Amino acid sequence: MNTQINIRMPQKLLSSVKSYSNEHGFGSVQDFIKETIREKLFDEPEISKEELALVKKLVDVSEKKKLYGTEKELFAKLRRR
Repeated sequence: MNTQINIRMPQKLLSSVKSYSNEHGFGSVQDFIKETIREKLFDEPEISKEELALVKKLVDVSEKKKLYGTEKELFAKLRRR
């Protein structure tokens, strides 16, 4: 069973959260907040600089070869895996 909670935040912060959520393929602000909490509590240590550089190269190649449509579509595909 899920429990509902309420969060108060400044309007400017909420606006930024909405934009980020939309741009990065989250279905809603709630989904973004839940995922952020999961990352903080359960995920492995942060990605290394070398790993991040590799991911950036992969994104660059993917963009040049048009292997996906939009960033939103890419993140949606990655979330399904």
